[in-house]
Amino acid sequence: MPDTKYVLAIDQGTTSTRAIVFDHSGQIVESGQIEHEQIFPRAGWVEHNAEEIWKNTREVVGLALTRANLTYKDLAAVGITNQRETAVVWDRTTGKPVYNAIVWQDTRTQKIADELGALGGGADRYKAKVGLPLATYFSGPKIKWILDNVDGARAKAEAGDLAFGNTDSWVLWNMTGGVDGGVHVTDPTNASRTMLMNLDTLTWNEDIANDMGIPLSMLPEIKSSSEVYGHGREGGMVPGVPIAGILGDQQAATFGQACFEVGHAKNTYGTGNFMLINTGTEPIPSKNGLLTTVCYKIGDQPTVYALEGSIAVTGSLVQWLRDNLGLISSAPEIEQLAKTVDDNGGAYFVPAFSGLFAPYWRSDARGALVGLTRFVNKGHIARAALEATAFQTREVLDAMNADSGVDLTELKVDGGMVQDELLMQFQADILGVTVIRPKVAETTALGAAYAAGIAVGFWNGEQDVIDNWAEDKRWEPQMDDAERDRQFRLWKKAVTKTFDWVDDDVV
Repeated sequence: MPDTKYVLAIDQGTTSTRAIVFDHSGQIVESGQIEHEQIFPRAGWVEHNAEEIWKNTREVVGLALTRANLTYKDLAAVGITNQRETAVVWDRTTGKPVYNAIVWQDTRTQKIADELGALGGGADRYKAKVGLPLATYFSGPKIKWILDNVDGARAKAEAGDLAFGNTDSWVLWNMTGGVDGGVHVTDPTNASRTMLMNLDTLTWNEDIANDMGIPLSMLPEIKSSSEVYGHGREGGMVPGVPIAGILGDQQAATFGQACFEVGHAKNTYGTGNFMLINTGTEPIPSKNGLLTTVCYKIGDQPTVYALEGSIAVTGSLVQWLRDNLGLISSAPEIEQLAKTVDDNGGAYFVPAFSGLFAPYWRSDARGALVGLTRFVNKGHIARAALEATAFQTREVLDAMNADSGVDLTELKVDGGMVQDELLMQFQADILGVTVIRPKVAETTALGAAYAAGIAVGFWNGEQDVIDNWAEDKRWEPQMDDAERDRQFRLWKKAVTKTFDWVDDDVV
């Protein structure tokens, strides 16, 4: 492969879309990033404008290539990584979404989940087949909601005129031609987050789709995470360039962090937090509130599975303090504000804005700031907000240790919040394990780039990923056991105060 070639990754995230150009050593050459609007029509509802996302995708690709002084001819391949579980339903003939994308954080489908559970099996009705509990988090119930609530949508779906995808499929379809022959494909990491895919066969489950009233014709074809799906459309951003990798964002970060051995784990600090542990080529059912999911599938190699702990609100809590309360004017200021105090002053912030995900799965929970006294100031609140991320991660790690039977001794971390060194030290302290940050923290985009590059021979395989990975910094635990136990006990007490808030009279 000529040295002048690069791989482009499109990272379609919850708050923004980015395009990053990587060289053969896995280093960032240049990037472009544009935020998109967060739409909140009602309490608990979260939407995105899928057409805005597609427009931003085109723009960020142009930005990244222009800043790198490159053209599409310099690209060996394009990879896509995306916010998972965010459902887009669009008309195949017009190319227009029939409704806004319903975001993974959205809770409007609770009634649908309850009704399906009432048919038998409760929240675990489909868990043995799909690895997931019935919850508002996943894509399947969102599709049903759109078909049930958008005029004419169900008739169009049954006529074969509507397509569904998480944002990976939406971006790929548009990039490869849209209404003029766009490729309608997803990969197993995204498909495993819909509640509609059999974990063992990586095929759509017709019975579950029927239960939800979803025609199979809407669903994308499931291909591996690393193969050529199609090529950039003529007249587009990357005409003729192979689009050859798709990984859901958290699996992409796991791949980019070179977690290829059983027991390797990473935690991504983004809008939410997501910890994954590689469990090998057999899915392991969780007994402790984790999700069984596909980790990655490279070409025709065996499928690799993972256990995942999903936390809904971490980085978005910092965003909330900035946008809703005006406590800070930019996200990085949170660390400096937190440093103005020595501890949390007895305050604990449980950000259950859209319920609690792993390990509780309590949709009836709502956020709480507890332990307040006149002593508490904005520095303490900032510190409590950061500590909430670390405490929630500890709860997931405990569940992961219990399910896997292996006590992790170190945790690889990535995502925007890992630049916050106060948080990283507290994370090591409250976990009691070493926390390691890589030199390239944008491991989500990097993982998608690797998947695409491997498919076209730009990289030879997993060993190239391992060879490229490099440590930037590590944090060792400094907190004594008694203090760690005390703080975690108070955190667990605070969590219980968020339960049972939502009732028939409160959305």
